[in-house]
Amino acid sequence: MGRVNPLAGLQVVECASFVAGPTGGMTLAQLGADVIRIDPIGGGSDHLRWPVAPDGESYYWASLNKGKRSVAVDMRSDEGKELITALITAPGPERGVLVDNVVGRRWMAHDALAARRADLVHVRVQGYPDGRPAVDYTVNAEVGLPGITGTEEGGAPVNHVLPAWDLVTGLSVSTAVLAALRDRDRSGRGAFVELALSDVALAGVANLGWLSEASSRGVERPRHGNHVYGSFGVDFACSDGHRVMVVALTEGQWAALCSVTGTRQVFDALEVAMDADLTKEADRYRLRETIAAILRPWFAARDRKQVSDELDAARVLWGRYQGMTEVVDAHRRGDHAVLADITLPGEADAITARSPLRWNGRYSEAGLPPALGRDTAEVLTEVLGLSDAEIGRLVSAGVV
Repeated sequence: MGRVNPLAGLQVVECASFVAGPTGGMTLAQLGADVIRIDPIGGGSDHLRWPVAPDGESYYWASLNKGKRSVAVDMRSDEGKELITALITAPGPERGVLVDNVVGRRWMAHDALAARRADLVHVRVQGYPDGRPAVDYTVNAEVGLPGITGTEEGGAPVNHVLPAWDLVTGLSVSTAVLAALRDRDRSGRGAFVELALSDVALAGVANLGWLSEASSRGVERPRHGNHVYGSFGVDFACSDGHRVMVVALTEGQWAALCSVTGTRQVFDALEVAMDADLTKEADRYRLRETIAAILRPWFAARDRKQVSDELDAARVLWGRYQGMTEVVDAHRRGDHAVLADITLPGEADAITARSPLRWNGRYSEAGLPPALGRDTAEVLTEVLGLSDAEIGRLVSAGVV
């Protein structure tokens, strides 16, 4: 492990809450950027968001904001607004970068900030393109995914617990910052990039071809539990009650699965009886229930270790179902180098992640979790040149 700093020297100001904006800032921080996070005094609406440590400190907030410097400012006071504006528009070729999801603050509108620094790179996260609010769980519902998730029996929509669109938006934020900086280096121009969560979700399902399919067929895709749509993949129970997910997307993967389970002749006969070619994904999908029924006894006769050993030896594509406590146990054994242990400012232990990007074969350090407002004086001195006396006056006045 070591510190990977391709963005060393770059300074980014982040005024964003919840997942998408902070993920973008964290991504840049783990690549070496100096990300200055600005919060209201006492913390924003996500400062104590669950999950939390036994002492009430937020695992969520600390992990999403690790590697950043934390500045706490009274955003309602005139002096506080001026301090934030000055930090955002501070001079220097490696400064003048803002990531935010601010709504309704006229003093933080792009034109107001660009009047102070014309080459400002400003990336704003929105709910909808027109500025209306949205979160991952609401836009995910609107692009149709909960309606095709769940068992074949149907019923109420099934929400996905992972805020996938937030995470994709966060990575898109970091991409937008780097693209705008590339353009600024070449042209001297600033940029105002708006990124709506709803657009990210719509682009995601459209780029996968799902909207084209719905348009062509005129009906919703059916629900079918854990079966992989358009190919073969489903879960199986082992003799010890554990379950595994097995997938055969390619002809080679299908051949490996048939070989290890000793079912090649059975499937040859099935192809003749059903006029099918199981080397083709579409036919494997069409006969998925029959295929699963044929394979099920092989898994039911073996415990998970036997299944694991035999599938791995045959190079079958598969994965085990496990709880997060099992992932934690694996981390404690040293199985997941991307994970890291940290201590929160309140002394609670936590597990976080390094950047999944491996540079020349190695992960970088995860970054330290911030304490709210811990770096206020340091940042104001370093970036704005304020003296100890000036900072003391601001503290006394409740501005910082």
